[in-house]
Amino acid sequence: MKKILFTVAATMLLCSCGVYKKYSRPADIESSTVSLYRGAATESADSVNSLGALGWREIFTDKWLQRLIDSALVRNTDLRVARLRVGEAEAGLKAARLAYVPSFGFAPNGAVNSFDYSKPAWLYSVPVTASWQVDVFGGLTATKRRAKAAYECSQDYQEAVQTQVIAAVANSYYTLLALDAQAEIARTTAKSWGEIVETMRLLKDAGMGNEASVRQMEASYYAVSSMVHDIEHQQFVVENAINVILAQPSTTITRSTLDEQKMPEKLFTGIPVSLLSARADVRAAEKSLMQAFYGVNASRAALYPALNLSGTVGWTNNVGSAIVNPGSLIWNAALSLFQPIFQNGQLRARLKISKLQAEQALLLFKQKILEAGNEVNNNLEQIVTARKKASLIESQVDALTAAAQSTELMMEHGSATYLEVLVARQSLLEAQMGQCQNTLAYVQGVVNLYISLGGGVRE
Repeated sequence: MKKILFTVAATMLLCSCGVYKKYSRPADIESSTVSLYRGAATESADSVNSLGALGWREIFTDKWLQRLIDSALVRNTDLRVARLRVGEAEAGLKAARLAYVPSFGFAPNGAVNSFDYSKPAWLYSVPVTASWQVDVFGGLTATKRRAKAAYECSQDYQEAVQTQVIAAVANSYYTLLALDAQAEIARTTAKSWGEIVETMRLLKDAGMGNEASVRQMEASYYAVSSMVHDIEHQQFVVENAINVILAQPSTTITRSTLDEQKMPEKLFTGIPVSLLSARADVRAAEKSLMQAFYGVNASRAALYPALNLSGTVGWTNNVGSAIVNPGSLIWNAALSLFQPIFQNGQLRARLKISKLQAEQALLLFKQKILEAGNEVNNNLEQIVTARKKASLIESQVDALTAAAQSTELMMEHGSATYLEVLVARQSLLEAQMGQCQNTLAYVQGVVNLYISLGGGVRE
């Protein structure tokens, strides 16, 4: 009998080694990250430092922006929901760990019996039962590791939401600053054009102009004045968007100016693999793959027998055929083995579903890595492009400013027409607006690169 039990136990242990497997990252994932970067990202890929390793306060030094981010990290609805999901997953992990602990039950019962009008006899039993499932085939271990992966995934998801909230606040804030700069340009231009209109009226009264030219300049003046109101409307909309992120009623956003912003001059992109592992959303995608992997293990373990140990200890006065008082101690122990037979088809169907879910999780993980690499590439190229354009646009603005001033003087002396003045002023306005947009593109490129490198988690 001992030899039989030993043989059965050894066979079950050998089978369990084949059923349970520990997760390891697929080998092709590591090799696929080598070719993720090109262009400016490839040129900077050898740097050992990383922009994403910096705290968000080191990137966003504007005190008003820091206050907005602090408020968002406390009040934002999506982030608060993510924290609740972490608590939910933590409770699930605790429940999975407790599956290793024997379960106890207390079930006292009593009864009264009488046969053929005899004196009633009181029967009672006060047992404490215990049951413990032996994790022979790794089903409990797979379930625990799956719950742990779900918990870690929820933590990574919370970090991913936090980085997105920080990015949303920062990008909206800088957009608001760019709109402020554009509104100031439009107001200054409208004031300047108003002065030109007055000058042209005087020239017309002096016989050096005509009504058509005055009306044309007036129309341009009204168009620029209207532009101011359009920009103010956009400012109002962006302020409301920030208020929504902060989960607060609509209010005016206190802010500085675009010229006061200071962003890191030297951008470190780091080693590609380390960059991707720093991103919370990439880690969350891998944890989802781990969940699916251990889900396959759990489904496979369900096909094998379940070994349970149980026992009872307590007091009873119902021993044998005689009824005695007081009660006597009673105990028993049992070993049971349950092998599913009629549910085998259903269990195999669940195993197939688990495998398909694992394949889906692997594809989504690979896709997330590709998207992460693409974001790094795009954001870094956006920064490089904005830097290249900055000096050119500045020279363009300087040249157009001088041209506008010259044409206005020439018009006053009768050597230039109103059309030349109009074209010079419109070109200058477009160049100044473009300069604001290019500055915004650079700043937002830094913000998005910082986030795409896994930044925003540390202060």
